[in-house]
Amino acid sequence: MSIVKTCPGLYCGRTELEDGSWSECGACPRGFRTNATSYCVECSDEPTLYDWQYLGFMVLLPLVLHWFFIDMVAAGNRKSTIIAQHVCAFIEVASGTLAALLALPPTGSVDLHVCSPKALSDWYTLLHNPQPDYKETLHCTQEAVYPLYTIILLIYAFSLLMTVTLRPFLLVWHKAIPGKKAIYCALYFYPILVLTHTVAAGLIYCAFPYIIIIISMMTSASHFSIKMDQSAPELLTSSVTNGRNLIILLGHWLVHAYGIISLTGFKELWYLTLVPAPALFYILTAQFTDPMKIHND
Repeated sequence: MSIVKTCPGLYCGRTELEDGSWSECGACPRGFRTNATSYCVECSDEPTLYDWQYLGFMVLLPLVLHWFFIDMVAAGNRKSTIIAQHVCAFIEVASGTLAALLALPPTGSVDLHVCSPKALSDWYTLLHNPQPDYKETLHCTQEAVYPLYTIILLIYAFSLLMTVTLRPFLLVWHKAIPGKKAIYCALYFYPILVLTHTVAAGLIYCAFPYIIIIISMMTSASHFSIKMDQSAPELLTSSVTNGRNLIILLGHWLVHAYGIISLTGFKELWYLTLVPAPALFYILTAQFTDPMKIHND
């Protein structure tokens, strides 16, 4: 093996042939990636905690969008109907995720064998095809982060399939006509999520803890801003006494905590004490940021 010449580029490698020789430089087969000596080695690493947290974030996105659109289009319906749709959405995403995990090697198990990302370029091998001597381009595009790229596409495909299969039966059973719009919303946001993942998967992998923290703070402020009475006692009281507001607030706190844990990796758990900080900051300062007061001044 040591006498075989290394390949140009970051991701071109050689595979072992049946006669014991090695192929020409090219893309490694699916489930393999090139090593430092340009040999294609099988992906056999265990996913890190950060990898699982990334997968959790990508699964959380469609689930939160499902819940948001269900709550938006089903306003005024019976609470039992809305809760049933929320539970159905959870089952759809959970079953889609489980199906994707079982379909990938080792087949039939929720464990994964991965090639852990080592650099941002691992997500964009298409941009790193070498051109030896500035002549013919050597195409070595492959999934160097197998299967962290394709598993998201599988999860979204299976989840959408479960949505269009299960949700119509639930809506017919509960006679929830407005709930049909939530299915139409899913038919729009799943392709958008797929396109976003296809283009920005590597950037999302590197930055998702910060994305979670920033979005949770923004949506928390947005939730409070729609209240007519912006006084601190009223905001605090409505958040505790109103069941819907309390669930939304606790949901924001859980998501915020998830972002902090993804960022620190269970090493600095005292940061979790800052989870209620954005909500408390808004409640305490909202009365000083009334646009009418600023305009009058």
